[in-house]
Amino acid sequence: MSELKQLYESDFNLWVEQIVNAIKDRNLKEMDWDNLIDEVEDMAKSEKRSLESYLERLIEHILKLRFWESEREQNYKHWQAEVVNFRNRIQRLLKRSPSLKKYMHEIYAEVYRDAVDSRKIEFDIPENNFIEIEQMLRKDYFG
Repeated sequence: MSELKQLYESDFNLWVEQIVNAIKDRNLKEMDWDNLIDEVEDMAKSEKRSLESYLERLIEHILKLRFWESEREQNYKHWQAEVVNFRNRIQRLLKRSPSLKKYMHEIYAEVYRDAVDSRKIEFDIPENNFIEIEQMLRKDYFG
């Protein structure tokens, strides 16, 4: 086992520093390719997980604004602020990684169903309540 592979297991931060140095020095011979590939793939997965999470939180807060009547008056401003916050996070993520927009459209219906299923436990959500993604992302839409 190479020194870098051992370092990956024992001191991740130091491994990263040495990988960066190896890349800067164009030292391809000493590279820990397997772990580097895993880490790069994990970075992409992390971005997707963040997008899914922000999108689900956005949908949940729109559903609250739209359907949770007993709590609306007390929480309206807070939920609106959260909607703005999650939209901003989604937009920043899409600006940094525009290719995620396609992924967002692919997962939207599933994420929407998950958000509805989790919020149905707290309050009534009527059937046929689907909100299109374009409307969900509009800055002036709050349910």
